[in-house]
Amino acid sequence: MSQFNFVSDLQNALIMDGETRGPAPRWKKKLEASLNGSVNTTRSVLSVSYNTSFSGVQAPTKTPGKSSESKTKKSTTTPTKTPGGGDRFIPNRAATNFELAHFLVNKDSGDKSDGENEKATSSNSNESNVQASAHKGERQKLISEVAQVGDSKGGRILCYQNKAPAAPETHNNPLKVVYSIKTPISTKSGSRYIPTTSERILDAPDFINDYYLNLMDWSADNIVAVALGSCVYLWNAQTGNIEQLTEFEEGDYAGSLSWIQEGQILAIGNSTGAVELWDCSKVKRLRVMDGHSARVGSLAWNSFLVSSGSRDGTIVHHDVRAREHKLSTLAGHTQEVCGLKWSTDFKYLASGGNDNLVNVWSAASGGVGTASDPMHKFNDHQAAVRALAWCPWQQSTLASGGGTADRCIKFWNVNNGTLIKSVDSKSQVCALLFSRHYKELISAHGFANNQLTIWKYPTMVKQADLTGHTSRVLQMAMSPDGSTVISAGADETLRLWNCFAPDPLASKKAVSTSKAKQSVFRQSIR
Repeated sequence: MSQFNFVSDLQNALIMDGETRGPAPRWKKKLEASLNGSVNTTRSVLSVSYNTSFSGVQAPTKTPGKSSESKTKKSTTTPTKTPGGGDRFIPNRAATNFELAHFLVNKDSGDKSDGENEKATSSNSNESNVQASAHKGERQKLISEVAQVGDSKGGRILCYQNKAPAAPETHNNPLKVVYSIKTPISTKSGSRYIPTTSERILDAPDFINDYYLNLMDWSADNIVAVALGSCVYLWNAQTGNIEQLTEFEEGDYAGSLSWIQEGQILAIGNSTGAVELWDCSKVKRLRVMDGHSARVGSLAWNSFLVSSGSRDGTIVHHDVRAREHKLSTLAGHTQEVCGLKWSTDFKYLASGGNDNLVNVWSAASGGVGTASDPMHKFNDHQAAVRALAWCPWQQSTLASGGGTADRCIKFWNVNNGTLIKSVDSKSQVCALLFSRHYKELISAHGFANNQLTIWKYPTMVKQADLTGHTSRVLQMAMSPDGSTVISAGADETLRLWNCFAPDPLASKKAVSTSKAKQSVFRQSIR
């Protein structure tokens, strides 16, 4: 039988048309394995995604050593990416149900039925409204008390429609110089052309070389008054005409000159201690006012009031309208008063003396003149103080300059009596003037360079040095338009400097033609 079985198997192997009963070929096994694997993986992936999204079952991992529970904790506490692509610290507001959150926050802690809530709503609505309004009123009252705004009566605490209350008078805003609209043009260093040579030179023979005298002034009518020896001359800066006003007796001389603010009234302080008033339009002396026992070296006008400072250390206020002209006498200095200036708003009078003091006197309340005692006494200078100037755009700022032993320019806040700044000018300071068109200051100096220096205010950066005088510059005055400065030197020359000319590129303002204002002094005389 075995022989027959062998023969039949041999025949079947030789038949090529039927199915082969032996083991499957290798290529067929690989094909079947690949097909079965793809089907199984797709089914497993579908089942895993279905289970993880609905039944909470985790997909099988490639690292069988870790448990699925630890992975679940890590994925829930620190997700790798916030759903929706938002920031992990900012909630996704688009996916937040604010209505549900508001309901849960305001939900009552007790479990009341719907019927009880409906009944309680009608009865408690009025009480809740009253309580809410009461709480709101108390809260607004508390906020108003804390903010110190008083009873606002329903108004807002921060309101930008009404003007803010004015600051107290003693407050000094340091930024006012920078941001005020009325301040002159601010120029950067080197941004404008400043001529360093004089535009014109005038001879001034017999000009007295005395540091404590004030022998030159420029009027609002463009007339320069200057004392030369025993004579007083008037120079018309527009026409160039020169006229002699008066001549003193032998041995006497003029110690100070000062024009009234409006008009052609000139006050002359002489060496005998008297103050003379002259009407320069008629070349006529109006009156003589005494009050000092020594020469008058400084004068300052305040409307119908003229203040005089003398070598006897006193300051006398004269009312030029009254027969009894002497109003009061101020004894604030122990030596000669060589500097005297009223502030631009006429609230303060500054005086400088040979005793190295700067006194500030406040105007008398409800009257004329000043208080009998100085409001401030500044003793920081180490030499005589003759140079005084008030800032035109910051009325509470005073500039003072010291003599040879001091050489400093100091700025004071007269509201609180503090020193703002001090600058060493390296030479004697004889005079100071603030510019009207620029935020600048000009100072006149003595040895060694005898120059005029322009400083940028308030930084006090040197802008230019105006040279030409061969001896110390004793006096300075400014033209009515504020563009030209005239200087008087001990070299017996007067020099005109066009150092504060307005910017030609600035917009031109329409000049209104108005009549010349009549003097207050003339208005007071019938």
